Amino acid sequence: MSVGDQIAEHLPYLRRFARAVTMSQECGDAFVVSTLEAILKDPAIFASDLPPRVALYKAFLDVVNGSAPIGNGAERSSHPGLAAIRRNFNALAPKARQAFLLVCVEEFAPHDAALVLNIDACELQGLIDEAGREIARQMATDVIIIEDEPLIALDLERIVSELGHRVAKIVRTEGQAIEAVKHLRPGLVLADIHLADGSSGLDAVNKILNTLSVPVIFVTAYPQLLLTGARPEPTFLITKPFHPENVKSVISHALFLDVRGLPRERHSALA
Repeated sequence: MSVGDQIAEHLPYLRRFARAVTMSQECGDAFVVSTLEAILKDPAIFASDLPPRVALYKAFLDVVNGSAPIGNGAERSSHPGLAAIRRNFNALAPKARQAFLLVCVEEFAPHDAALVLNIDACELQGLIDEAGREIARQMATDVIIIEDEPLIALDLERIVSELGHRVAKIVRTEGQAIEAVKHLRPGLVLADIHLADGSSGLDAVNKILNTLSVPVIFVTAYPQLLLTGARPEPTFLITKPFHPENVKSVISHALFLDVRGLPRERHSALA
């Protein structure tokens, strides 16, 4: 397979990544073109010993991090959600921004993201942690945890607090969840599916989203109940047993994208 064929299927996603990294469609697309031109001039830039997607993103970031900015970066969007994303990206150091995007948005495995950035796994995690702390500092919020297992609820409370957010309330039933959100108006909800009295965290979230636009992260041992492919699926899903660093990344991702400013389908449960 030619280099062109290997690159082609990944280009739309690279353009998305480029826009996020540079905060401008014009500038991002210009860097993508520059990357392709660099590969044509010197094919060795596209590392043949790496998977094609890893090699392409690595070549792109080598160009971005070693070149003067292209374009004036002054492109604007009238959409308030996208404007919030732009502000939040600007709050992060470039390398931390790149690491966060690779893992949390482009969904690279940590090992591959480290290869893209030419760093080791420890440095990558440090950059992601840096991004998470900065996101929390910029957007510290109240969190409601809907979870009927006390030990898991305490683990989630600790993780949320370590990021700099405030746990407003931990609830165990659908009714408690709806009442808590009504009175406390949180900025984020963490929800299990099966609750203490046999009620449904899924039902609770759908009722909550009818009255409040808020990002929701499902934390469940039963992801198959949500990922059916037969209806809209949640944007943010963590499978039990979970790793604390994964929970931190998803929380930061949800708040970073400021989904409260984006259309309902970006952050609802199962509409």
